[in-house]
Amino acid sequence: MKYLLLICGDESMEISPEQSDPEPWVEEMERRGVRLQGHRLCPVGDATTVRAGLVTQGPFAETTEQIGGFDIIECADLDEAIEVASKHPMASYGAIEVRPFWPE
Repeated sequence: MKYLLLICGDESMEISPEQSDPEPWVEEMERRGVRLQGHRLCPVGDATTVRAGLVTQGPFAETTEQIGGFDIIECADLDEAIEVASKHPMASYGAIEVRPFWPE
C-alpha cells in the first residue's frame, strides 16, 4: 500500500544540519525499497492558498508547524509505514503525518 508522509515542522526552530539531515534516512529507505519519491518544499512564505475561489498569500492554517516536504512510500501495511516514518529525522522534533492513498 502507498502512503504519503507529510513532513511537518516549525520553520523558526534552529536545528543543527546534522540533526535535520534526511540523507541517511533516504538512503536506508531506498535501500529497503520502500521510498518511491520525495522532495523538500520551499518556505511557507512562498505558499499560496486557494479556497472556494479565495486566493491568499502564505499558509491558511494558524499553526506553528508547516509542511516542509513529502515522501511517498510503499509498505506492506500501516505498521511498517509508521516504523518508516518514525525513523525520519523530523520525527524527533517535528511531526510526520502518515496518510494512505485512496485505493484505486
